Amino acid sequence: MIYRGLYNFTMAHQKGKATDPVRYFANPLNRDLGIIKQKRKLSVKLVVAPFADIQR
Repeated sequence: MIYRGLYNFTMAHQKGKATDPVRYFANPLNRDLGIIKQKRKLSVKLVVAPFADIQR
Protein backbone atom coordinates (compact mmCIF):
# COMPACT_ATOMS: atom_id res chain seq x y z
CA MET A 1 0.00 0.00 0.00
CA ILE A 2 2.90 2.35 0.59
CA TYR A 3 4.05 2.09 -3.03
CA ARG A 4 0.67 3.20 -4.35
CA GLY A 5 0.63 5.98 -1.77
CA LEU A 6 4.10 7.17 -2.76
CA TYR A 7 3.02 7.36 -6.38
CA ASN A 8 0.00 9.48 -5.41
CA PHE A 9 2.21 11.66 -3.21
CA THR A 10 4.70 12.29 -6.03
CA MET A 11 1.87 13.27 -8.36
CA ALA A 12 0.50 15.69 -5.74
CA HIS A 13 4.03 17.00 -5.08
CA GLN A 14 4.59 17.70 -8.77
CA LYS A 15 1.31 19.63 -8.89
CA GLY A 16 2.35 21.61 -5.80
CA LYS A 17 -0.45 20.26 -3.59
CA ALA A 18 1.77 18.41 -1.07
CA THR A 19 5.22 18.90 0.44
CA ASP A 20 5.42 16.44 3.35
CA PRO A 21 4.57 12.75 2.76
CA VAL A 22 3.64 12.10 6.40
CA ARG A 23 1.13 14.94 6.48
CA TYR A 24 -0.16 13.84 3.06
CA PHE A 25 -0.83 10.26 4.22
CA ALA A 26 -2.33 11.35 7.55
CA ASN A 27 -4.73 13.78 5.88
CA PRO A 28 -8.36 12.57 6.29
CA LEU A 29 -8.99 13.35 2.61
CA ASN A 30 -6.50 10.63 1.63
CA ARG A 31 -7.99 7.77 3.61
CA ASP A 32 -8.77 5.88 0.43
CA LEU A 33 -5.04 5.18 0.02
CA GLY A 34 -5.25 2.74 2.93
CA ILE A 35 -2.00 3.84 4.58
CA ILE A 36 -3.46 4.61 8.00
CA LYS A 37 -5.24 1.61 9.47
CA GLN A 38 -8.85 2.03 10.46
CA LYS A 39 -10.14 1.21 13.91
CA ARG A 40 -11.76 -2.19 14.17
CA LYS A 41 -15.48 -2.38 14.60
CA LEU A 42 -16.82 -4.03 17.72
CA SER A 43 -17.88 -7.57 17.07
CA VAL A 44 -21.59 -8.12 17.54
CA LYS A 45 -22.77 -11.56 18.57
CA LEU A 46 -25.57 -12.76 16.33
CA VAL A 47 -28.54 -14.25 18.19
CA VAL A 48 -30.56 -16.53 15.95
CA ALA A 49 -33.04 -17.76 18.59
CA PRO A 50 -36.62 -16.65 18.05
CA PHE A 51 -37.79 -14.15 20.67
CA ALA A 52 -34.29 -13.91 22.16
CA ASP A 53 -35.09 -10.78 24.16
CA ILE A 54 -38.08 -12.43 25.88
CA GLN A 55 -36.29 -15.67 26.86
CA ARG A 56 -33.82 -14.04 29.26
